[in-house]
Amino acid sequence: MVGIPKKKNEEHPVLKNAHLFYERINELTKKHSKPKEDFFGAAPNIFVGRYGYPNINVGILSNEQVTDEYDDPLIWYNKNFDIPRIVSLRSFLINSNFKSHVKSFNDRLLEMTQEVGMAKKPVDVEINLEKKPHYKLEVGADITPYGPTVKLKKAALTENPSIPSKVQKVFSDTDLKAVSAIDYLSKNEFDEHYLTKLLSAGTLGVKTERKLVPTRWSITAVDDTLGKRNIKKIKEYEHKMNYQVYTGDYMGNYYIIMFFPEIWSYELFESYMPNDAWKLKELNTFTDYEDYNSRKEYAYNTVGGYYAARLPVTELLLREKKQGSALLLRFVTDDYWVPLGVWVIRQTVRRTLSNKPLEFGSKEEMIKHVKDKIKNEFRYDSTNLLEKSILLRNLSTQTKISKFL
Repeated sequence: MVGIPKKKNEEHPVLKNAHLFYERINELTKKHSKPKEDFFGAAPNIFVGRYGYPNINVGILSNEQVTDEYDDPLIWYNKNFDIPRIVSLRSFLINSNFKSHVKSFNDRLLEMTQEVGMAKKPVDVEINLEKKPHYKLEVGADITPYGPTVKLKKAALTENPSIPSKVQKVFSDTDLKAVSAIDYLSKNEFDEHYLTKLLSAGTLGVKTERKLVPTRWSITAVDDTLGKRNIKKIKEYEHKMNYQVYTGDYMGNYYIIMFFPEIWSYELFESYMPNDAWKLKELNTFTDYEDYNSRKEYAYNTVGGYYAARLPVTELLLREKKQGSALLLRFVTDDYWVPLGVWVIRQTVRRTLSNKPLEFGSKEEMIKHVKDKIKNEFRYDSTNLLEKSILLRNLSTQTKISKFL
């Protein structure tokens, strides 16, 4: 898994864009019923903060009349929920939190947090807060947003949580490494969102190494673990991808994905594409890259989106049983007016790669098509953008490692 990030990218274009629209968010939260200081409700998830690590805030996300759709990105995607609806759902979840050390598990509140984290559906709870909350939306570049944060006074489960037997199995196996547990559960069709809950709650891994993991880090760790597992297999394939371009979009996120018939490498560009991009000489862009030998440090520029986008790319290569180099261009338009978490990236890339690709006879033909596509779609000349690509530069100038494999 990736190491703990030592710094954060606060200037990410999506996060920057969100602050311009807080008035719109506030209008959506005004529609909620008045929040209560004490209530019986349901908790679909937890939120583990990262500030002050290893002494951090641990929160139970809950409210009255909460159902599955308050915390399930696949429901949102499959039912085509729009941004206002997702914002309305997420802002309703109260983050009732308390302070804890990441390795302090001898506490009833932490036991309760783990049970909520392992549950497959929302757990009925009784919550007592220190004060009455006021609705707002907490957002971040990687995390799924949630509502107000209030200190927890007291909490209790009012039902036994529904925990799948395979999850109970890995929780009970205190000799099983977290990476192996994630691999096992993924192969048994538990999705990334659920695996993130389990890792955050400190329910996976060897007993002496178990600890609470900040939600932002656990999201990236799950994507990175599954991606690395897939890449290891991909490097064994002799056949290579053709020159192919996939295009797709979802909720204002537009992707152009290029494959090259080379050994594994991967590069992601994330650019904010305003409506008046044609006036700009250069876009607000972030990029990260890895060659055949993988990254040695965290992707500080594109952060969690790097690993979330890489995972579906590896899934496609596994299905094709081919190796290849992948260059992803993500354009964030004004339609994506608030960040909803890296699940949007993961699902948009999966959606894009489910479309029929265009094939080309050469790298030059493919790149010309991509430039024309961007010019037609956004009225923007992407020449300067593509000139920054390490992947394209390496394909053009370096001796191919594949000759020695």
